[in-house]
Amino acid sequence: MSQLVPPHGARELKPLLLEGKQREEERSKAQHLKKVPLTSRETSDLIMMGIGAFTPLEGFMGGDDWRSVCDDMSLKSQPGVFWPIPITLSAEQELADSIRLGEEVALWDAETDTLMGTMKVVEKYSIDKEHECKQVFRTTDPAHPGVQKVLAQGPVNLAGPVKVLSESYYPEAFAGIYQRPAEARRIFQERGWSTVAALQLRNPMHNSHAYLAWIAIEVCDGVYIHQLIGKLKPGDIPAEVRVRAVDALVNKYFRKDRVVQGGYPMEMRYAGPREALLHAVFRQNYGCSHLIVGRDHAGVGNYYGPFDAQRIFNEIPPDALVLRPLCMDWTFYCYQCGSMASMKTCPHESTAVIDENGQYRGGARLLLSGTLLRKLLTEGKPVPKEFSKPEVIAILKDYYDSLQEPVEARRHGDATAPTGAGP
Repeated sequence: MSQLVPPHGARELKPLLLEGKQREEERSKAQHLKKVPLTSRETSDLIMMGIGAFTPLEGFMGGDDWRSVCDDMSLKSQPGVFWPIPITLSAEQELADSIRLGEEVALWDAETDTLMGTMKVVEKYSIDKEHECKQVFRTTDPAHPGVQKVLAQGPVNLAGPVKVLSESYYPEAFAGIYQRPAEARRIFQERGWSTVAALQLRNPMHNSHAYLAWIAIEVCDGVYIHQLIGKLKPGDIPAEVRVRAVDALVNKYFRKDRVVQGGYPMEMRYAGPREALLHAVFRQNYGCSHLIVGRDHAGVGNYYGPFDAQRIFNEIPPDALVLRPLCMDWTFYCYQCGSMASMKTCPHESTAVIDENGQYRGGARLLLSGTLLRKLLTEGKPVPKEFSKPEVIAILKDYYDSLQEPVEARRHGDATAPTGAGP
């Protein structure tokens, strides 16, 4: 009997990915079905359903579920099941009009022209895009990358159960990192773990991230460093570079029996608090009992308060999730303490001053941020040794040196805001 937390909203994982003979038969049938193109976000959501990460979903949401998730963070079709962000598929009007209710369609990744799955269309409906943006992102500002995606959706949503036929390029491109929930659970069980803390990463792992992981290991059996390998906004460091950087740090500075690395294919929505809850939902499906929630978790720019993603866990019903948050304060390197510290532990309040050559010139707290790291590397400036391990800095420097054109370091109006553990 497993001692891990149960999957979300179900006794067992519900992967929708077909394999073997079933998959080949469905692929053959799909060649004769009407094509429905998927955006990169819809493709990644389909894969998450396929591998069981979005248990207990059975397909793209209908209108009642869309409204209920936006307004109440719950599934109308599965009473009592918590869900924080709509998982929907949109289409252009002409295509939607050509599809009959009850008709099966083939789902194709529009970017790679790859057959990804099939769906039985049981509902067609329109949504209030501004309402979704207000509820999920707390803004309708089209400069917000998640809002951009919603506003760009087709005018009609298609809903119905899906059969997933492909995991795209992830298993091959990220071999050894890409994991299905069942695979992660098997590793945790083999190690005898019952409490597992997930560390969400969308940035290279600097010393603040490592510090939070070490704290989590002190209170849990182990830490699951779970990297996003899906699509990010322009300017973010590519997944393959981040994976190499994290691997270099973990292999040298962590006990191997206390850490597991994994990667998941979801695309970032940058929805701040609501996305933190979605991260919690699928981390529970991966077998994690806790989620490290740091400063500005899943945020972007100045759309969310630094600890909004922590507070939202106190605003949902206590039985919404089995997984619990590990809420962490701002972390930084303190030159007066001579170590990593947090706002809760460090009494020295002055900000550290670093000159153009990366040399310390006074003050205490060096706030470590992925944004500032990108800025320094983009501008070719020295990175203070307290920022991250030399193996990580070397990999990132090689990446930036290889670029033909400069990468924009600014995070939607805020070039220097520290990102804490945010991910």
